[in-house]
Amino acid sequence: MPPHRGHCQLIDFAANFADTVTVVVGSLEAEPIPGGLRVEWMRRLFPALDVVHLTDENPQYPEEHPDFWEIWKSSLQRVCPHKIDYLFASEAYGEKLAEVLGAEFVPNNAMRDLLPVSGTAIREEPHKHWEYLPDPVKPYFAHKVLVFGPESTGKTTLCQNLAAHFRGLWVPEYARTWLRERANDEITLADMEVIARGQQASEESLLRAGAKRLFCDTDPLTTALWCEELFHQVPESVARLAQQGSYHLTLLLQPDVPWEAGHLRVKPQGRHEFFQRCRGALEDSQRDYVIIEGENWTQRFEQAVRAVEALSP
Repeated sequence: MPPHRGHCQLIDFAANFADTVTVVVGSLEAEPIPGGLRVEWMRRLFPALDVVHLTDENPQYPEEHPDFWEIWKSSLQRVCPHKIDYLFASEAYGEKLAEVLGAEFVPNNAMRDLLPVSGTAIREEPHKHWEYLPDPVKPYFAHKVLVFGPESTGKTTLCQNLAAHFRGLWVPEYARTWLRERANDEITLADMEVIARGQQASEESLLRAGAKRLFCDTDPLTTALWCEELFHQVPESVARLAQQGSYHLTLLLQPDVPWEAGHLRVKPQGRHEFFQRCRGALEDSQRDYVIIEGENWTQRFEQAVRAVEALSP
């Protein structure tokens, strides 16, 4: 919790030892990482193996219940599709559990000796132990930072610079990608849903690239605000995507820098009013945000760096 390279090595060992392998993901309702998500990760990591989900609220230590071993025997025999001949584990409990199950214990200590990490250590400092996380698990622990605000406040440049500074990735504004392929620059209400979906899809796909931090140049909430600004209505599909956005931090850029005309920039007036609408939308969505302000671009960048560094490791 979460699965890490140690677990993967243990399961690979079992798969090379036995003809048929069942991986049991046991979870409790109160655990910090949902059991269903962990099952999904394991099935992506080991698509050729049987991965089953044990949701019984079983005791976790023998001293918690006098029938500890019988409880676990009953649960495991119920969820495993085959008779259990071997039990693979890297901890001492494996020998006793194998005995109870009438199976042979096959120890594997490489998980502990060669890959010295634990789920607890990863949960406490995931970025410190990043190398031990399998690719499907990394997006769960990656930090998503949204750069948000009115036009001509340096959002794209800040995203690029933050990604370079933190060795992360940045997500370009999908509206530019979409409109670049059009015969003209005229935006319609129908375009807005495509832009919002494209922005979300870009985030999700780049999140799976394995970077510790992802910096997003706008989001579907931005698209919703521009729907109101340009068309005085927000399609239901765009509103729904805007509500789904989830970020560890939002950097709200104050429009106190000079306006610079550019491709697709349409509102040189009213940037301060749009800033207030952005701020209100963030507060309505209960998102954590930090205001980046000042006419000095270097100072704005330094403010943003400090805000990102303040995120939990």
